Amino acid sequence: MAVSGAALFRDKAKLSFDYVPDRLLHRDRQIHRLQSLFRPLLDAGSPSTAFLHGSVGTGKTHVARRFAAEFGKAAAEAGKAVESAVVNCRQRMGDDAILLAILRKFDERFPDRGFSIPEKLATLRGQLERRRAHLLLVLDEIDALLKKSGPQLVYTFTRWAEEGGRSTVSLVLISSKADALEKLDPASRSTFRRGNAIEFPKYGRAELLDIARFRADLAFHPGTVPEEVLDLIADLAEEEGDARPVIELLLYAGLQAEDEGARELTPEHVRIGRGEVRGTDAAERIRGLDLTRKLVLLAIARKARKQLSVTTGEAENAYAVVCEEFGEKKRGHTQFWKYVRELDALGLIDAKLSGEGLVGKTTIISVTEIPAKALVTQIEGSLRSRAAPTK
Repeated sequence: MAVSGAALFRDKAKLSFDYVPDRLLHRDRQIHRLQSLFRPLLDAGSPSTAFLHGSVGTGKTHVARRFAAEFGKAAAEAGKAVESAVVNCRQRMGDDAILLAILRKFDERFPDRGFSIPEKLATLRGQLERRRAHLLLVLDEIDALLKKSGPQLVYTFTRWAEEGGRSTVSLVLISSKADALEKLDPASRSTFRRGNAIEFPKYGRAELLDIARFRADLAFHPGTVPEEVLDLIADLAEEEGDARPVIELLLYAGLQAEDEGARELTPEHVRIGRGEVRGTDAAERIRGLDLTRKLVLLAIARKARKQLSVTTGEAENAYAVVCEEFGEKKRGHTQFWKYVRELDALGLIDAKLSGEGLVGKTTIISVTEIPAKALVTQIEGSLRSRAAPTK
């Protein structure tokens, strides 16, 4: 029996791109191949490599994150210490930022300034040596790193053991392009043999339907998402073979139904939701934001739920509240304004001067591509899944 509109959702966070479910549908072959490639690390402590490639939305990142978490547990059971770090190279642009992200895996307070790249590498080696640990490093969207900084950091990690000491490093590189490794130097490329490449093909319609049904069961109360709605979502996502529109359509259709006070989702809710999803890559741009910028955007979106636009002062006050809620340090006015301008440049908000030429002119901010309510849901899901402990 369907429930009231106010209770359609059981857990909206299950429709966040950052949420990694316990089961990854239709990726058993890829998971088993990863396990096979890394078996020597468990058996003999030998470093391994893998290269995951496939179109956007085909499960590469989720498989890698789930594998890293489960591999660490299996290593512990085998009496071996394996530390894992998953870094998105588009979010952490350049060698320096990537090393900082890895080091904060071991020390959350490691300073973001004052250390050169060689010093950071030496510190990382020391951390691993003290723990007598192996590092399983996943570099997602490796193209961004290779384009900005070249192959030097990857080369350093592939030759880690040659520098002496007891620590070792294994690498998993991820790209949407099958030829991404061509940008590596020959020495680094040689460590990624042809057999270490794992392809992630696009999903077929039946697979997308399974994913839609699985996510709906997680996110909505029973009886609120009819099979005809799931069929329509699978039809709309089939052309691209991408799981992301499936998740987006479920979210936006659910929000539309919730706004109407409906007792269940309908095909019309999906069609309306498609208007929010189609033709925009805003969700991808939001996913690429770091924590501070997500908090700024969340503050603006929360204010924009109840009013057409907000002033800079209102947004900054809301930002202070958001920082306190999520236990993060509030940045100063100059930094806040810088983030607003960056979000404007990304097209996620629209910031315009109001009353130009008048005393007391201010900047008026409005949300653009994604409805404010949906934007709040997406960012909150991302932030809370980040804070949730790994099971």
